[in-house]
Amino acid sequence: MTKAIFTGSFDPFTMGHLDILKRAALLFESVTVGVLENMEKRSAFTAQERCELIRRVVAAETLQNVHVEAFSGLAVELARRTGSDCMLRGLRDAGDLSYEQRLEQLNLHLAPDIQTIYMAASPAYAHISSSAIKEICAWGGNLEGLVPAPIQISIAERLIKR
Repeated sequence: MTKAIFTGSFDPFTMGHLDILKRAALLFESVTVGVLENMEKRSAFTAQERCELIRRVVAAETLQNVHVEAFSGLAVELARRTGSDCMLRGLRDAGDLSYEQRLEQLNLHLAPDIQTIYMAASPAYAHISSSAIKEICAWGGNLEGLVPAPIQISIAERLIKR
């Protein structure tokens, strides 16, 4: 088995993210969820808050081989730092694939020893995005089934206040 990283902004973490993470936890010795700190992007949650939300979900799901940490910079550097030789990327549709293939080529240029593995979203979650969650919440919509239950209230409270 091998180690993998699963990176993203996760602002907020969705059922689609959880689906990919749970399936990855079955395949890899360990999975590090890398929560991107991007100072140029206005996030609803700080990187540390996003890490804490994801840790709550990981604990509730008893994913013992999953670790969560904030990072900034290149994903390949996070992979090196954690001893991972795979970068896991979730795909919802063909648009995601096109974008991710360009990133994969850049990452291969930077780190030819680190492979990218794509995992297609389960059909039940392929329509969910963090942007959609923010919009639904802004209009007072129900988040049930869209974000993990242990963090629904925290997400709703933050996004409704915005």
